[in-house]
Amino acid sequence: MHNAQKPTLDDLPSARQLWRSTAIAAAAAAAILVTVVWPSEYAIDPTGIGGVLGLTEMGEIKAQLAEEAEADRLMMEGSSEPQSSVQPGILDAIFGVIVGTAHAQEAPAATPAWREEITFTLTPGQGIEIKLVMSEGAIAPFEWVVEGGAVNFDLHGDGSGNNISYEKGRAVAEDSGELTAAFTGNHGWFWRNRGDASVSVTLRVGGDYSEIKRFD
Repeated sequence: MHNAQKPTLDDLPSARQLWRSTAIAAAAAAAILVTVVWPSEYAIDPTGIGGVLGLTEMGEIKAQLAEEAEADRLMMEGSSEPQSSVQPGILDAIFGVIVGTAHAQEAPAATPAWREEITFTLTPGQGIEIKLVMSEGAIAPFEWVVEGGAVNFDLHGDGSGNNISYEKGRAVAEDSGELTAAFTGNHGWFWRNRGDASVSVTLRVGGDYSEIKRFD
């Protein structure tokens, strides 16, 4: 069995070599930070490399969704009293127009019997929130479609000291499904138009809810 030979002082790296290795590592870390981390996480791209690699767009999406979530949180905190609260059955006359016959003919045979159809316009940068008052476990089928563009949305709920986010999306033109209330309270959508032109959104809802609330 042989003993390993101990290194001599000449075999060890000098202080200059250690400083050089440290400087190279720091420069590499800084390059990764500027060209990869900043663009992909914060949409900050001083070199332009992030845009070429598609990382800047990723950062913009993250920043956009974070901004929408924060705006929605502030709206929910500041809108304990709705600007308008109306019973189902009269919303069409106040907020919406009836969807044309062509849409009804295109709908599949299994389409639920909608209780309400609401159409509204969002100008660039404008947001709107519509919520259903539902009991825990209640189910409300829904569908909404955008004409003239796409919107960012957050499907969420609040009430009885609870808050929940069911689904979020960016640049979405339509969505459909069933909304199941996780608790008794207000459950619905916040939409915002981040495009350069006005869009029209039509929401159809059915199922088990007692009231619809709209927040502009």
